[in-house]
Amino acid sequence: MRSFLALVLFLVICFGTAAFGGQFAPGAWYAALEKPAWNPPAWVFAPVWTLLYAMMAVAGWLVWRAGGSAVGGAGAPSRGIALGVYALQLVLNGAWSWLFFGLQRPGLAFAEIVALWLAILATTVLFWRVKPLAGALLVPYLAWVAFAAVLNLALWRLNA
Repeated sequence: MRSFLALVLFLVICFGTAAFGGQFAPGAWYAALEKPAWNPPAWVFAPVWTLLYAMMAVAGWLVWRAGGSAVGGAGAPSRGIALGVYALQLVLNGAWSWLFFGLQRPGLAFAEIVALWLAILATTVLFWRVKPLAGALLVPYLAWVAFAAVLNLALWRLNA
């Protein structure tokens, strides 16, 4: 039961991050921006992010469940460090929407998304060392944020 409740908590935290970011909807400002030809249609974002947040929650839960065990032996990170970096990337994840859509600052949002990508990369590596499946679950998130960073940069440059 404790494990199930922890999974629910991880889901609530991840989807809470999504809800925070969702407060800053694209709106008229974003609609008016010049976009690259390869910009995905708006309908793509909700299902992709829903799947990614669910995978992020399961990954965090798997690392939490791993206890003190780690694959990497003596040099493996503790799950506490891994979960701390995970929490940092969640904060950065939520902040991006506020910077890009809320403040309408694509340049600042680009700097932040680079930091987010680095935090996700670190989380992925740390999770992989604790529980390889948890690290693997974050790889699509890492790839999607890399794409989002390139899109953010293109939007910033096209509309500067």
